[in-house]
Parts: sequence; structure tokens; C-alpha cells
Amino acid sequence: MTEKQTVTDVLIVGAGPTGLLLAGDLATAGIKVTVLERRSTESNLTRAFAVHARTLELLDARGLADDLIATGRPLTSLKIFNKFRVDLGELPSRFPFVLITPQYRTEQLLHDRAVKAGATVLRGAEVVGLRQDAEGVTVETLENGAVTTHRARYAVGADGVHSTVRDLLGIPFPGESVVNSVLLADVRLEREPDEAVTVGANEHGFAFLVPFGDGWYRIIAWDRTEEHPDGTPPSLDRIAAVALGAFGEDYGLHDARWSSTFHSDERQVPNYRSGRVFLAGDAAHCHSPAGGQGMNTGIQDAANLSWKLAAAVRGQATDALLDTYQTERHPVGKAVLRTSGALIRLALAQSAATRALRGALASLADHLDVVAERGARTVSGIGIAYPAPKDAHPLVGKRVPDLRLTGLEPPREGGPAAPDRLYEALRAGKFVLVSNDELSVAEPWADRVITAAPADPHGKLRDTVLLIRPDGYTAWASVDPGLGELRAALTDWLGTPAG
Repeated sequence: MTEKQTVTDVLIVGAGPTGLLLAGDLATAGIKVTVLERRSTESNLTRAFAVHARTLELLDARGLADDLIATGRPLTSLKIFNKFRVDLGELPSRFPFVLITPQYRTEQLLHDRAVKAGATVLRGAEVVGLRQDAEGVTVETLENGAVTTHRARYAVGADGVHSTVRDLLGIPFPGESVVNSVLLADVRLEREPDEAVTVGANEHGFAFLVPFGDGWYRIIAWDRTEEHPDGTPPSLDRIAAVALGAFGEDYGLHDARWSSTFHSDERQVPNYRSGRVFLAGDAAHCHSPAGGQGMNTGIQDAANLSWKLAAAVRGQATDALLDTYQTERHPVGKAVLRTSGALIRLALAQSAATRALRGALASLADHLDVVAERGARTVSGIGIAYPAPKDAHPLVGKRVPDLRLTGLEPPREGGPAAPDRLYEALRAGKFVLVSNDELSVAEPWADRVITAAPADPHGKLRDTVLLIRPDGYTAWASVDPGLGELRAALTDWLGTPAG
């Protein structure tokens, strides 16, 4: 065997949505990044179809949301358990819906953005070794029978539930299997369902039916009375029988082009960071498909981590900033496990008492606006907030909606018009300082922060100054702060000014 060597700033293992969004962010920020993917070709194995509002906001901050929406079908509500409906139409977002589109379309957009920005994506690169020291990380891959050594300052394992990076680090992945022998198939239907996403359950199992948008449907089904080894192709008759029980209708399933069997786990690593190596997406947490939050949580992991890694590589951040990836995202992963676990256990309810509870909860949510709104915010990701110091302004750690802004400069001479809303401004990958005055104080950090004023100078933000992170959350806020206080906040978050 011959051995090659490469050197980069950040290595990412896994070219799924999590790894590709992270790679695109880093490359856009001028960071040299390489993605290592074990698969030689792109996969069309799609388990994720739901892109929730918060993820769409993050894609909007990268100029991708509208293109992705054009590939799918927005739904303003989801019906679960044949009776419980989650209404998303009133979400306080530019995207008050869930987008139904196959995962591979999200991956394609993220891949194209990453490569265009300068990221290197190496396919057929199987990770076989990993070690780290005080200066960086060394990853060994097997590529076409040859060993290649990759060196980087940091590495991220975004390589899924069966993460090689996690195993090589020796990080435990505690949890349990929720359901075994989950059936998957791509099928055609004789009769189209009334709902764009059909979700049903009875005492024997559950089923999900989701359209690809080209005449094919993905069905995910489970029957507690039968178990088969993972990877075993189930018969179409068996899948149709489970669908009939869950939906009361099998929609004339026929012509399966692909089918398989897998099991669904609930697991989470105790630590998302080990030295200079981070875990993200399914490598860090996995859960049931209920609520469609898996891919969304991974993408949001990447959006949280990317700007912190970029700042660390540039020498503009302390190690403490990288530690906030754990303190912010681990509780989110835990909450998603709790939410999706509760949904799947209600769906699998076998006893009469639990099935009655499921019906009561569905009825309660239908009649109590507060319960319904909380459920929509939770599933959509809009309700996610990060920990803040006890004496911080109430907006610190909170997601910032798509504020209308003024005073923003055009991205480049001769380019598009100046943005007039927050999530367009965030496309630069920088912080955004929003204030009615004293914006000149940020000039020493002009390479790291964009300044703007609220479009309504007499609105709610009249006397409030906001420093918004590149991921759209409030880093710092204060009412009518002094210049010294504002400079201190900018130094804390942006580091020492250049020059």
C-alpha cells in the first residue's frame, strides 16, 4: 500500500445534511475544509422527509430555503394518530409550515453550496484510524486500497448512528432500541391519500406514508407481532397488511422498487466534544422518526457549531466558546429524544388505558390553544432557546425572528440590492449588531460584524441594542447601553479587533 497525506483546517466525516451544511459554512467563511464520505456514490436512501420551520430559517440564512421549497410541498398542519392535528400555520416565522421533500434534495443543495464555496468532498474514503494531540487531529482513511493520512486542526464526526468517529474515540452511546423490525419500502399507490403525510396507528403497530413528489411514496411501518433481521426485504403483502391496520386503508400499494427492514433507537452521547473532535447529528443522538426531527436537529447542530469552529480556526475565540456547543446542543438533543419518544410510545400504545390517554391528549390539544401552540413550537424548532446568564437581558439565548432592517450595505459592488431583513444579512456568516445609534462603535470589528438599524425606529427595539449570532440567536442585548458596555460585549463575542 502507498500512503498519501493531506492537510486542512477542519475534517468532517460524513456527507449527509449535517456534515454538508457544516462544510458549506466553513468554506464560505474562508476555512479550508475536507469532507470524508465512506460511500462512493450519493445515496437515495431517504428516511427524512420533513424540513421544519427553524431549519428553513437557517437555510434562508444561507440563501437556500426558497430553492428547497420549490422541490417539495409545504403543509400548514400535520395529522397524527388519525385524530391529533398539529397546526403550524400560526408559527411566528417566514415559514409557518413543514416542508415535505426527500432528504436527498436537501443534501444536493447543501452539497452544491459547499463545493461552490471551496469545500473538498472525498467519496470512497473509509475512516480506519483517528488520533489527536495538542495541535490537531490525524485521521487515516482507506481509499482505493491505499491509506491516506489527513491532518487538521479540528475534526467533526457527522457519520451517522453507526459512527466510526464515535467508536474510535471510545465515546459511549447509551440508550435503547425503541422498535425493532421497522419496514421500509418505496411504492406506488392506486389511490392517493387525503393527507400529504399520512400517519396512523392501532394496537398492533403504526405506519407513515410520505410522497416523493414524483408518483412514488415512502412507507415506514411496524407491526409488533412480527420481527425480522435488519436489512431483510419485507413482502409487499406484509406492508399492505400493516398499512391497512394503521390507516384503515392500504391505498392499493403496488410495484415496490425497494424495501428493507431496520430498527429505531433512542440514544445520546454524554459529551458532544472530545478534545479537538466534535460529534453532530445522528452520531451524537438518534431517536424515533416520530415528529420528523432527526435531520432537522442535525442541521441545527451544524449551524450552532460552524461559526464557533470558524472563529477558533481564525484565533478569534477562546476554547470556552467551543465548549458552548455541548452546553447548548446537548439539552436540545435530550429534549428531542423526550418529545419523539413520547410520540412513538403513544403511537405504540397497547393497553386500553394508554390508548384512552392518547385520545384524551389529542382532544385536549385540539381545544387548548396554548397546548397546541407549544406543540407546534416544539416540533418546528421555533421554540428552541439556549442558556443565558442569570442577569442577562431576557432576549439573550433566544431565537431572533426575521427582523426588518435598514442601513445594510450591498453584499458587493454591482451585486444584488442591500438586504432589508435579518436572515438575508446573516448570509454573510457574520454577527449582526442592531441599534438605532452608536453603530460606529463596531467599526474595529468590521470583518466580523454587520451593523443595521431596525426598520421601525419607534418599535419594540427602540432603545434596545441586539448583538445577533451568525446562527440567528441573541448573543447579547441591553437597553440603552453605554459605549464601554457595548465595546466590552463586542470584545467578549468577537475577540480582539483586527490590527
